[in-house]
Amino acid sequence: MNAATTFRKPLSKRFAAAAALLGAMALAQAQGTAAEALQATAQRLSTVDAKWRDAFAAFDAADKVKPVQPGGVLFVGSSSIRLWDDLEQQFQALPVLVKRGFGGSQLSDCAAYLDRLVVAYQPRLVVLYAGDNDLNAGRTPQQVLQSYVSFVDGVHRALPDTRIAYVSIKPSPARAALLPAIQEANALIRAHAGQDQRLDYIDVYQPMLDAQGRPRAELFREDRLHLNAQGYALWHDLIAARLR
Repeated sequence: MNAATTFRKPLSKRFAAAAALLGAMALAQAQGTAAEALQATAQRLSTVDAKWRDAFAAFDAADKVKPVQPGGVLFVGSSSIRLWDDLEQQFQALPVLVKRGFGGSQLSDCAAYLDRLVVAYQPRLVVLYAGDNDLNAGRTPQQVLQSYVSFVDGVHRALPDTRIAYVSIKPSPARAALLPAIQEANALIRAHAGQDQRLDYIDVYQPMLDAQGRPRAELFREDRLHLNAQGYALWHDLIAARLR
């Protein structure tokens, strides 16, 4: 055995040891990254009200499966957005469409979680429907306006060029007693939206009334609160016309 051979054996052992060390470090780093991701998700969910955790966990899971590209159109709000089953198909011509509705939520909830619901996706346009449940919970039209302003201001602090289209609070037979408050809240939001070119107001209230000024029952499911296919078809036409 010559000196070169004697030298190569320990050298190869050193390379093997180094490779093993690097592999262990890479594995540890990957495990650490995964653990950090899980911890970050847990921390995010811990800050969410318990009644929304399942919804936000579903949003997180969907984002992992199909990461959302910035610059799209985001539909966000309460159950009228969540239950719009074929929304993606009806608006498939829009680039990068994202639906993030969580049933039972109020406009105040959308404002509270706007970092996760809106800012994280960096959309060019937000279509927002909420406020219905706020009034039903006893909040005043002025408080609904305050939540809308908080939502708008929060989005524009992070995304100053993002447009926001507010879909007016709908008139439903189940909440006919709230029609005066709904009209007032809609008028307040419409007036505010008219002061900023980045804001739009889409009126679905008036087209959903019959000749006597009552909510059109044929647009609603049996619960007289949520839209049926005919109601969503009307919404699609009204919203699509404004988005164009």
